[in-house]
Amino acid sequence: NEYALKAVFLYNFCRFIEWPDSAFHSRQEPLVIGIVGADPFGGMLAEAIAGETYHGRPIQIAHFAGPRDIRQCHLLFVSQSNAGQLEQIFAAVAGLNVVTVGETQTFLDRGGMIALVAEQNRVRLRINSGALRTTRLNVSSKLLQVADVRS
Repeated sequence: NEYALKAVFLYNFCRFIEWPDSAFHSRQEPLVIGIVGADPFGGMLAEAIAGETYHGRPIQIAHFAGPRDIRQCHLLFVSQSNAGQLEQIFAAVAGLNVVTVGETQTFLDRGGMIALVAEQNRVRLRINSGALRTTRLNVSSKLLQVADVRS
């Protein structure tokens, strides 16, 4: 299932991206995976992160109806339903330690950081390294090795 794979990718990003302590308000604050727009995962993302932690912090999911609703999160998945609002979504997280993840062919071209694109019954990982660098996060070379990386 495409979204089961994408859910596992989102969890694995938590393992291969390092957020600084300043990205959290307290030591107990969870790492938050946000979803803006329609949630295509059903229970698959919750299942993928169940019982998992990020450096001792719980991992939680937050849902945002649109760009104006976006609150504190660390990874932000932009569903296809909100692909027309990318400019507003990117503005809402500009300058923050938020990694944006999308699923459309043009996501990276429009300023997104990571794209999970379904092609030929596979999910392809593409990374916009220039956009990702703006977050000032440490990204494991292991993640970059398995992706199609664009500057």
